[in-house]
This record gives sequence, C-alpha cells and structure tokens, in this order.
Amino acid sequence: MLRAQFVLFDGFDPLDVIAPFEVLTAGSDFLGGSLAVELVSADGPGVVRSGIPGLTLTATSAFDPDALGYVLVPGAAGPFEGDESIPVLLSRFASGAAMPLMRRAFDNADSTVVTVCGGSLALAMAGLLEGRTATTHAFGVDRLGAAGVNAVRARVVDDGDLISGGGVTSGLDVALYVLERDFGSQTAHAVEELFEYERRGTTWKALAAQS
Repeated sequence: MLRAQFVLFDGFDPLDVIAPFEVLTAGSDFLGGSLAVELVSADGPGVVRSGIPGLTLTATSAFDPDALGYVLVPGAAGPFEGDESIPVLLSRFASGAAMPLMRRAFDNADSTVVTVCGGSLALAMAGLLEGRTATTHAFGVDRLGAAGVNAVRARVVDDGDLISGGGVTSGLDVALYVLERDFGSQTAHAVEELFEYERRGTTWKALAAQS
C-alpha cells in the first residue's frame, strides 16, 4: 500500500500538516483506502509539540524512508526572532536525526517528497535540494536561493520527485495537486467539492517534470 508519511518535528507548523493530511485522507477514501496517511517522526511514536503553544500531534510510527509513496515535510511555526524562532526551529530540524532518513527518501525511486511552506527550506539547509527547483514561504525565498536551490515564487512547484508549496495555506493546493497528478482529476475534483475549496495559482513545473 502507498503511504503518505507526515514527518513531525519539534516546532512544526500544525496547519502545514493538518490541511494536506485531511485532503489526502479524503482522497484515499475516494480511492477505496489505497493510500495510508499517517503521522511519523524520526524518533518513532510519541507526542510531538508544534510551534503553536499548547498544540501537539502524536506520531503513530517511525519515519520509514524506504516506503512506497510520499514523504511530507512541514515548515515551522513561531516568532521571527529568538531561541524558538522559525529559522532556529528549521535549522534544528535540518541538523537532526530526520535528515539522514530524508536523504534515503530522496534516493528511494518509489518515493516523492512533498514540502509545505518552510519544509523545503529545512531540506535546503541540510543540503538536500542543491540544484533542485522548489518554492517556500515568501519570507524564505531568498534563503532558499542562497542554499543553491532554483527558487520559484509560485503556489506549487513540481520538480518530479519533489513537490513544494509556498505559504502555510498552500498545503491544501499541494495535496490536491498530488491527487490530480498521481490519481487523476476526478479524485482531486471530488475532494475539492467536499472541501468547497478551489486550488489557487498555476503549478510551476520544471522541464524534467514535464517530460
């Protein structure tokens, strides 16, 4: 079975997770349950605090980079300055135990990495996106480019086995795009109607992704 693994880390942005989680879960229902949507972490099962005070999510299993399916990476939530700022949280994640696993996920031909908001910036900080094409939150585009990424200001960017979204609400658009690209427009449209939401913007596709 295909798996959609949402990788939690201390300080993650909950909306980056919950919005695409619901979209992919609804898509799986329309597809007869063929996509297992789950919360994971590099440390295994357990409660993970988000960057929003008082809000946590529970990882139900360990992150498996060798699985068939999708690895979804959220950004961080918090202030813009201080010890718990968004850049600091992303930097901690980028230097943590999840990144060697993320490298394996990129090496896995049966895996597609999907990022929302600052998730792509964390991967870039870890040196995993050099030479790739991606987007992130508007505030992080310059940093993404400085890390050797072809940074594009678009709502969704498709670079083959890497799909990235811009700001926090782009998680809806990213997940709907995944459903359309890999499971067909009927599935994506059914979820759009269920959520009463229409995707925004034009998806930017790298040349390699279009071939």
